[in-house]
Amino acid sequence: MTITLHHPSGTLNGTLTLAGSKSISNRVLIIRALSGHSFDINCLANAKDTQLLQELLASNTDIRDAGAAGTTFRFMTAYLALQPGTQVLTGSSRMKQRPVGVLVNALRQLGAQIEYLEKEGYPPLRIGPPDIHVDSPLHISAGTSSQYISALLLIAPTLPHGLELVLEGKIVSRPYIEMTLRLMAHFGIQYTWDESSIRIAPQSYTPRSFTVEADWSAASYYYSMAALSPAADITLHGLYADSLQGDAILPDMYELLGVYTQFTDKGIRLTKAAHNKTGDFDWDFIRCPDLAQTLAVTCAGLGIPGSFDGVETLRIKETDRIGALRTELAKVGVTVTPLSGDAHEKFTVDGLARWDYPPVFETYEDHRMAMAFAPLALLHPIQIAEPGVVEKSYPDFWRDLASLGFVVNAQ
Repeated sequence: MTITLHHPSGTLNGTLTLAGSKSISNRVLIIRALSGHSFDINCLANAKDTQLLQELLASNTDIRDAGAAGTTFRFMTAYLALQPGTQVLTGSSRMKQRPVGVLVNALRQLGAQIEYLEKEGYPPLRIGPPDIHVDSPLHISAGTSSQYISALLLIAPTLPHGLELVLEGKIVSRPYIEMTLRLMAHFGIQYTWDESSIRIAPQSYTPRSFTVEADWSAASYYYSMAALSPAADITLHGLYADSLQGDAILPDMYELLGVYTQFTDKGIRLTKAAHNKTGDFDWDFIRCPDLAQTLAVTCAGLGIPGSFDGVETLRIKETDRIGALRTELAKVGVTVTPLSGDAHEKFTVDGLARWDYPPVFETYEDHRMAMAFAPLALLHPIQIAEPGVVEKSYPDFWRDLASLGFVVNAQ
């Protein structure tokens, strides 16, 4: 399926209430399961990944399928390592190409019984009954996915000896680790973080009701729309300055691109400056890698050269996001140049997006590809292949765009 997307005027004016953060929701669901008690979670994300995690946590089947949900797979791997019996955890064909060896090796060092059923280092996994007994520090690369680190931290209080996790090297996506620890603290867990070492003693989660804040990652697409529109006045409810999410850096990023943020008692108001700011865009995305695609497309739409550093994790997401950006932006005359080094990865974006006929942007089973490219429809009509992929994190995306005046036609 493909949709054609355009906006008759390009001017944006409207109010939306964004759904709860998927990242926060998934962590709180694991905490609730580990606490052994039920408690209310208000404004839980309506993302497909979150619904799937709920189903897997409630399941008693021997085979559990996480589909294409990376966070769900990694969190469930650590969770199931503590559960009685033997379960198989599998996923989609793309999930079977996403490495999980770092997490499995760490859990094995703690005593977990985990086997690879197909390719070494990749899903699916057979996870046996727990034999967790190790009391020594656990070392893990800080440059690996923060989801591995968060998965280990979430189970740490329930381990017989707790956990000392030593992070080696430069930390990738630090805000997600901070989010995990702050949520754990909300539910009564005490910890210390001394330079590279995080220590968590054996203790119990305290069940208490929780309200999930709205998703700053989802807000990024509206920032991009505001930047690309001739005039914009958009209100987004549910977002706050004091956020658990690293993506709350968006106001600083987009002020460089002519979008201004006003915080209200209900959320934020985005307005477009009379004139876009000029000059190159240069940002280190080490703390907010999920924003890189959106900013890359914004730069392309504005014709602003961009330098994107700290994108080490983008190649192991739902797709190789750097490669996907390079292929799709080339369709509108924009060049993405990867600049890989020994210790880090970066890329540049150069050129002004132009097209005579609606380009068809592929989505690569990646929800963020669909939503990052959608704002280009403010310039001229575009087509998005497999638009249903947005269900992974933002199932109401196309409906919300329609409420802002976008015309969405399915083909």
